[in-house]
Amino acid sequence: MRTHKPPAASVLQRRWFLFVGAVAIAFAAMLPLSAADMRKKSQKKEGTNMESSTTSLDTIISATPDAIRPYRVHFSDEALADLRRRVAATRWPDVETVTDYSQGVKLKTMKELVQYWSTTYDWRKMEAKLNAVPQFMTTIDGLDIHFIHVRSKHKNAMPIIITHGWPGSIIEQMKVIGPLTDPTAYGGTADEAFDVVIPSLPGYGFSGKPTTPGWIPVRIARAWATLMQRLGYTRYVAQGGDWGNAVTENMALQQPPGLLAIHTNMPATVPANISKALALGQPPPADLTPDERNAWDQLKYFFKEGLGYAIEMNNRPQTLYGIVDSPVGLAAWMIDHDARSQEMIARAFDGKTEGLTPDDVLDNVTLYWLTNTAISSARLYWDNARHSTAGFFDVRGIQIPVAVSALPEEIYTAPQSWAEKAYPKLIQYHKLPKGGHFAAWEVTDSFIGEMRSAFRTFR
Repeated sequence: MRTHKPPAASVLQRRWFLFVGAVAIAFAAMLPLSAADMRKKSQKKEGTNMESSTTSLDTIISATPDAIRPYRVHFSDEALADLRRRVAATRWPDVETVTDYSQGVKLKTMKELVQYWSTTYDWRKMEAKLNAVPQFMTTIDGLDIHFIHVRSKHKNAMPIIITHGWPGSIIEQMKVIGPLTDPTAYGGTADEAFDVVIPSLPGYGFSGKPTTPGWIPVRIARAWATLMQRLGYTRYVAQGGDWGNAVTENMALQQPPGLLAIHTNMPATVPANISKALALGQPPPADLTPDERNAWDQLKYFFKEGLGYAIEMNNRPQTLYGIVDSPVGLAAWMIDHDARSQEMIARAFDGKTEGLTPDDVLDNVTLYWLTNTAISSARLYWDNARHSTAGFFDVRGIQIPVAVSALPEEIYTAPQSWAEKAYPKLIQYHKLPKGGHFAAWEVTDSFIGEMRSAFRTFR
């Protein structure tokens, strides 16, 4: 029988030195790269140059599964030159044969957009704004998630996670970061401060693009809860509109530890009998109040006249090659989201003062173009259509506190009566005098006021 003899002291010493040496080499490999090396190792995506900046702390923790990595945006001059070339080479259709918007985005609007895009617009300004706020990347459920995270200088700031929709992006929320995190600089008080987290949806912006189906609002909601936990927040609130509302309401249904309440500017409040009547083309119920009848009329118009983009993305997102190949095609597709937004954007490019400026619109479109996310973002519609049985505006049965901002130019203006039935713990309902689909972007001051009042009692 062979017995095991302990190694001699000299052998143990050699093994120890080898082990320490290996650790030292591994640690050295994780030290920060030189600026030149960082430039060489910059990520190359879709003909763009997006740099993920690194620090010694970041590279050390990047070996862990829950790493949070600082992120920096930079697109190459070549990518911007290619964009300008494609815009200049646009092949135009004939002018529409009607004077209204019933055939879609007007040729006049698109030519004004192209003129501005070609001669005045500067993406580098938005790039600088993005890089002026802390951005990060982390991997959740196998997918890279990009997010902005700005901590307030004020003590006891309330953490909030804000989610955008389509055809929006994190650019929708850029205007609210300062007022929320530093309220004393914007007419507020220190006890109204928020820590702000703004993630990019999967397949949107700088987040990873799913390679398999399944990244729908239910799954994204779980990922957002993981993100907030990973950031160390044990008490927080959530906000969203459009897809952001679907994600936020699913968070409320899942009730992750720490989620106190939510706010929505595009609530899901439509009663089952209303949804059924609209789907079947039936007349409105006779007992609707004026606000309910207004919501009915808005929904009827949207389902009949405004769902073209959603129907295509629900069914055949991969067919939309044209908006990946043509930046002007992409811009038109995104502008034609809903009638009121389209008309507002047309007025903006016609020189009128509106909630959105030409720069706002082109910042958002250019982000989609440079990240090549036209189709990866559209797949969210396809995915959700196959994995969800509920309508987009159907009541979900949320049991935690909810605040609602109803905007007059949204796809539909949710009546208070519907909101009270949809959300048993409705803590605030405000019908705003102005604003549409992009609340944080269009009516920033009103949006900030809604956040401050909605969550005041949870501090």
